[in-house]
Amino acid sequence: MNFFHAIIELNKFKEENMNTTTNFPLVVTFAAIMIAQLVKYPIAVFFKKPNANLSIIHATGGMPSSHSAAVTSLITALILQYGFFSPIVAIAVCFGMIVMFDAMGVRRQDGEQGVLIYTLMKILKEKARETDDTDLLAKLNTLDEDRMVINDYLGHKPSEVIGGMTTGVLVTLGVRFIYILLNLPL
Repeated sequence: MNFFHAIIELNKFKEENMNTTTNFPLVVTFAAIMIAQLVKYPIAVFFKKPNANLSIIHATGGMPSSHSAAVTSLITALILQYGFFSPIVAIAVCFGMIVMFDAMGVRRQDGEQGVLIYTLMKILKEKARETDDTDLLAKLNTLDEDRMVINDYLGHKPSEVIGGMTTGVLVTLGVRFIYILLNLPL
């Protein structure tokens, strides 16, 4: 009997919480991702970054971190919905810390190494041309540089993660204000 009761409760939970428009944490998380990605271009233009073109909107890295914006938005929404001491919030905070640490750590190191490899390959090709080393040049020309190396940073600087966190909180509060104005369920 307990098993069937659990299934019935799970179905009630799904019906109550899985409507996308009324699932406030889900809505604000996606909104934070979209807004963080969209503001990357104007920020890059304002700070005269060399990568200031529209392709930055769908690229990884840059200010603000959309990963940080997403998890911070989710955490903020869950705090507003369930309270700071909820186990759900605790899980989300742990998840958020892992995502943000990864954005600053592993992904950033991968990006830095990729940029270094790309630079070294360019130097090696140039030296092979200067010394007329046809064997080395032939081998280097067979490599697909675009597939092999990363010529842009993947991860984030701490300031970009903090920018993402700020974006996440502001988006959540802004969308919550809109929900309240439109009398939508939170």
